[in-house]
Amino acid sequence: MGKKFLITCVMLIAMGMTSMAQKFALVDMEYILKNIPAYERANEQLNQTSKKWQTEVETLNNAAKAMYENYQNESVFLSAEQKKAKEQAILQKEKEASELKKKYFSPEGELYKKRESLIGPIQDEIYNAVKTVAEQRGYQLVLDRASDNGIVFASPAADISNEVLGKLGYSK
Repeated sequence: MGKKFLITCVMLIAMGMTSMAQKFALVDMEYILKNIPAYERANEQLNQTSKKWQTEVETLNNAAKAMYENYQNESVFLSAEQKKAKEQAILQKEKEASELKKKYFSPEGELYKKRESLIGPIQDEIYNAVKTVAEQRGYQLVLDRASDNGIVFASPAADISNEVLGKLGYSK
């Protein structure tokens, strides 16, 4: 009677442990994003916009630098009032460059807003596809293989990236 009870307890514990085991999967977000043409186009558009805005900021910085160099060369010939006026103009130009840089590149700036508007919907679509695949296959956890956050080994069988691309309409 004691052996049967012990065997029954061991079996119940084993069944409980297997039911508590979590299923997990991996996705490679870099791979998924590289296979979505809209993402590549959005990234290119962001790069072009960023370069254009960077040029605008650099133009103002260069103008301020040129004004300062001219000021240094002419300062011996200027009155105190003229010096003060030139210094104020230089400071104003530097301030304009700084404000423009902040407007475009700060965490709340135009580039961030543009990135959110172009890439945000793509990321939302990927998230929904990952969620759908995970729910269909019973995964409690999906990790991003591309992030390298502590994944030492991952079986290719656990990678659902191609399935996610299929859900998004991009078959590989």
